[in-house]
Amino acid sequence: MTALWVACPHSLWPALSRPSIPQAALPRYAATMTGGWVYILASRRGGTLYIGVTTDLARRILQHREGREPGFTRTHGVKRLVYVERHDEITLAIQRETSLKRWRRAWKIALIESVNPDWNDLWQTIQS
Repeated sequence: MTALWVACPHSLWPALSRPSIPQAALPRYAATMTGGWVYILASRRGGTLYIGVTTDLARRILQHREGREPGFTRTHGVKRLVYVERHDEITLAIQRETSLKRWRRAWKIALIESVNPDWNDLWQTIQS
């Protein structure tokens, strides 16, 4: 099975013509980190969605799947990885996550289905 993550250039993001997060609001450590992942988890096809950002995708998804941290994903049973984007800079990943969280639900579903129409769990693809 091939990996289904997306590397999106800024030209595909009309909502990011200006930064959605002021640079002063970013964590101090973000300037020293490189690379990041934006991901969407779902409870089931068309179910509850969760959008997150991380620098270590495998570790973070494992935390969600095992319910290690209390919070939204554990409470709502959101464990299926359905969409992933890789970014060269963590600041870009944070901006993209913020932008996606502002999208309408129908747009998020359309984004997921554009690369993963069957809502398959992509967990196995990131482990290899």
